[in-house]
Order: sequence, then C-alpha cells, then structure tokens
Amino acid sequence: MSVKKEILFRFGLVYFTFGILGVAIIWKILYIQFVEGNDLRAKAKTITFRDITIEPNRGDICAIDGRLLATSVPYFEVRMDLKAAGLTDELFYANVESLAIGLSRFFKDKSHYTYKSELVNARKFSKHNRYYPIGSRQINYLELQQIKEFPLFNLPPNKGGLIPVQVNRRIKPHTSLASRTIGVVNESGVAVGIEGAYDNILRGKSGVSTMQRTVGNLWVDVNNSTQVEPEDGMDIITTLDVTLQDVAEKALRKQLGRHEAEHGTAVLMEVSTGDIKAIANLRRNSDGTYTEAFNYAIGEGTEPGSTFKLASLIALLEDGYVTFDDTIDTGKGFAQYYDKTITDSKEGGYGRLSIKEVFEYSSNVGITDLITKYYTGKEKNFIDRLYSMNLNQPLGIPIKGEANPYIKYPGDKLWSGITLPMMSIGYEITLTPLQILTFYNAIANDGRMVRPKFVHSIRQHGSIEKVFRTEVINPS
Repeated sequence: MSVKKEILFRFGLVYFTFGILGVAIIWKILYIQFVEGNDLRAKAKTITFRDITIEPNRGDICAIDGRLLATSVPYFEVRMDLKAAGLTDELFYANVESLAIGLSRFFKDKSHYTYKSELVNARKFSKHNRYYPIGSRQINYLELQQIKEFPLFNLPPNKGGLIPVQVNRRIKPHTSLASRTIGVVNESGVAVGIEGAYDNILRGKSGVSTMQRTVGNLWVDVNNSTQVEPEDGMDIITTLDVTLQDVAEKALRKQLGRHEAEHGTAVLMEVSTGDIKAIANLRRNSDGTYTEAFNYAIGEGTEPGSTFKLASLIALLEDGYVTFDDTIDTGKGFAQYYDKTITDSKEGGYGRLSIKEVFEYSSNVGITDLITKYYTGKEKNFIDRLYSMNLNQPLGIPIKGEANPYIKYPGDKLWSGITLPMMSIGYEITLTPLQILTFYNAIANDGRMVRPKFVHSIRQHGSIEKVFRTEVINPS
C-alpha cells in the first residue's frame, strides 16, 4: 500500500470512529429526552423541591364554663445554621463571643467560654453538622423574642443563622385536676381519656407546603396552587365543672389520707342529664402523697359490696316477694351458708327489722335471708332481674379502658352453693365505680338510666358545631 493510500485509510478510520461516536451521542440524547426524560425531570424536581407537612393547631379541651383544661402552647428548639449564606467568617468571629455570653446568661447551663468553644468548633466542622443545637431546653415564645436580640441572632436567618423549630407542647393549666379523664396522646400513639376519645376532632387536618432549595442550600416556601392549608382542630367543651372538680379532689384526698388508703375515686353525676361534673382518681405514692395515676372510676372493676344491696332489694320488690312494710327476723346478726358465715356489723344483731330497715342498716343477714328464701331453686330469675337493669352490660362511654362488669349466671363454672347469698350483698361480682353510680343515678332519675356524659359540645372558632344529647340506656 502506498503512503498516500495509507494516510487516507487512517483518516477514514478516524472519521468513521467519530461518526459512530456522534451517532451514539445523538441516540443517547434522544433516549434521555424521550424515554428517561420524565423520570429524570421528576428526580431533579425532588432534589430542588420538596413537600413538607404542616401540622395543624390542636384544639383545646375546656370545662363547661369555657376555662381551659388542656391546650397547646408553642415552644421552640433553638438551632444555628452554621453555613448560612450570609454568615461569613468575618461576621461570625466578630460576634461569636458576644453571642456566647448572651447564651450563657440566658440558659445558665454552660460558661460563655464553653459556648464560644463549641460554636467555633461546630463552625469548623459544619460540613458534618450544619444545624447546631443551642441550649439545653426548649424555650417559649417570649424567650424566643429575647434570644432574637442577641448578636447574630438579631440578623435575618440567612445571615445570623438562627433557626427556631416550633414544637407544640400540651399543657394542663389546672395541673392534676381530672388529669386522667382529660387524658393524653403521646408520641408513641398511646391515646387515653378525652384526648384519645376525641383525637380525630382535636387534631385537625395536616396541610402541605412546597419548599425550594436556594443558593446556600437554604429551603424557602414556594407559594403555588398545590399548597394545602392545615385545618386546625376543634375544641371540646366538657361537662366538667372546675370548681366542683376542685372540691371533689380535695375531699377525696382528705379521706384517703385519713384512712391511709391505697387509692380511691369520687365522681359527681348530674341526675337528669348524666353529665359528669367532677371525677377524681387518686393513688397513694411511696412518700404518702396522692396523685392521679389511673382512672379507677372507669377502668377498675371491683366487688361493690353493700352498694349492691339496692339491686337485690329492687329484685325482691319487682318480683312481688316483699313490700316495705314486711318484716324479717335477723336474729343475733349471723347466718350460715355451708362453710360461710354471714354477719352484721352490729354486735348481737338487729333482731326483727322491716324491709326498709334492712336496707337502712345495710343488714347482710337480712338481705341474704330474703334472697335465699325466695330465689333458691330460681336463681336464674334473680340473675335475669339483675340483667334487666343492665348491670351486666358496659356503659359504652367513648373514653377507652372501661372494665366489663362480671355477674355470674347459674351453670357457670364458678357458680357454687354460696354464690347466691354472696352475690346478693355484692360479692363474687365486679362492677366499676362509674357503673355502680349509673345504676344509683337511674334510681334517683325515676328509673331512667342514662349514659354518663363527659362532653357537652364541639366548638370551632368560638361557634358551637355540635351539642351532645343525653343518651338513655334503659328507660325504666
């Protein structure tokens, strides 16, 4: 091959190679444009834009007169953007000592030398930790205004680096008053009391805001049509009366302390409506003080004891076995049922009593004698009568945690020869204090049993949206 042909061959090979490369580049451009384009553009958008959730303001829980029982107060975590676009080295080092002095005096947790050293070191290594936490605690709104007067922090955020992160804190202005009934919804999702029962109303609806990355890696709001404004939660107006609640809690605390009791509860219920005006639950601490730790009124099923004698007496009266003027000889105050001895509180017994007096003196012997006399062999009739009073059914209140009542039925595994007399005076059964109260409330309400009511209404922006009516469990 001549030199000329060899040169032409090499030039041709080079041109061919560049031609193939050009075609490949064009093909790749077209592929990216029309095949991968949408995905890549969406990915680029997520890098430049992002949606953030805007939490709504949680609604308040109020007493019947509007006084706050639970509300959300804004607190702030203080952080410093050590790579803010306008925070030059000259500006930072000219003001860091003054800032450190201000922070030390404000938080009182470190010396200003320590604050300065930490800020300077954080600035040097800001590549790994750009947003540096300031202070040892969250601060309230008024404190935030004070901090905004400090050197650097009194400049716009993109120059001074101050970033206050709002964290709403739920507080109870009356501290322990009805604390367990008011309840809480914590970060782990545990929801109790009114806070939990009406969480979907109180919490509102979250909004969405679009943020855009700008120079200096700062994110700023972008106002556009896709932004969704948050809807604040509505307020819950309870039936609780703060004054009556205070009286009930103080009275309960006094009696528990007098008897050194482990725990106790006191509930005040309006007869005709079922409105709970006060509810106190106290438990003894190791130091002898009492605090609200559990809602015993709702969640603890116990043997009601003598308070159940009214149900036994009603069964006798309803079935026509006795009248108030009938009498019974309670003897010397004891009765024997198999290996179980039933006694009255009065030494030597009450002797002959009218039916009224049996209830008045709370005679164990009188009630058990009557029940065993008329219901032995007809135990189902007695239990059916109790069931007809809804004593075997939970109240169905919206607050979670109600303990189910337990009343045996003849034929049950644990039914024994002494079950009938023991049940008649409130043993071998369990009811919660609120279930017993609802039963007694029905007697005072001419036999009309109403469901206990904790919430009066729902309010939004000062206007009543819904009023909760009295619910009848058993009309008679």
